[in-house]
Amino acid sequence: MSTPRFGRMLTAMVTPFDRNGDLDLARAQELAVRLLDQGSDALVICGTTGESPTVFYDQKLNLFRAVVEAVNGRAQIIANTGDNCTADSIDFSRKAVASGVDAIMAVVPYYNKPPQEGIYQHFSAIAGSVDTPVVLYNIPGRSVVNMTADTTLRLAHDVENIVAVKEASSDFAQIAEIINDAPEGFEVFSGNDSDTLPMMGLGATGVISVIAHVAGERFKEMIDAQAAGEHTHALRIHLELLPLMQGLFATANPILVKAGMDLQGFPVGGVRLPLVPPSDEQTAELTRLMRGVGVLNN
Repeated sequence: MSTPRFGRMLTAMVTPFDRNGDLDLARAQELAVRLLDQGSDALVICGTTGESPTVFYDQKLNLFRAVVEAVNGRAQIIANTGDNCTADSIDFSRKAVASGVDAIMAVVPYYNKPPQEGIYQHFSAIAGSVDTPVVLYNIPGRSVVNMTADTTLRLAHDVENIVAVKEASSDFAQIAEIINDAPEGFEVFSGNDSDTLPMMGLGATGVISVIAHVAGERFKEMIDAQAAGEHTHALRIHLELLPLMQGLFATANPILVKAGMDLQGFPVGGVRLPLVPPSDEQTAELTRLMRGVGVLNN
């Protein structure tokens, strides 16, 4: 697709907290601008990387409004609004849209392990409750249940405002089937930084990224090269960044990407329990990796 709806490198933005663990809206606004300056095409707010399970609904709405204000139309803002209760997801999606975001993202319901028909009805109901584009989010490692290609394609064909899926299954056969059989204009995004290059090789649009927080310009160069057909150049950058892509997930996300931003001199606070700060050993290894790929000079 020559002109993707949201762009190719979307960033799943971390949620900044102050020293007391409270939401830091001013820092969130600074971070949003910083990410766009470093190559992000759009931002996903309060997803997995944004610690959605521990940010309350009213805080999320305040965060959505703050980021929308800071970006001021420069890029599209996608609000993560889905949880494992359909009724709650509908109510919150409507409130998020009223806050001014451009689109919403909703995850496969976690913990309650719905069958595929339940997943279909869940997403259909959410999409039918709003007039904005909807991005599906398939992450079986966290949701337990995998949304099959059949279910994704059924939603893509049946529901007009379901326009994309963030695929974090790493199941390339499933991903290829979705890309091959999706209706025109439906986009597939990688949910794992390290899967981005091979998924784009299959025809995916791009990525909803974590590494873009600390290596945005370099990662965007890789994505743009792959999109332009400069595959050797893209592969070289992929291989250079791969140790950091993997290293950022040595413990639960977003513990280490927040630590990485601190190392770069742009602290965004810690994480909320039950997540915990990185160990000294994890921080030392992260420092080594960031220096190794050239995104940390000190």
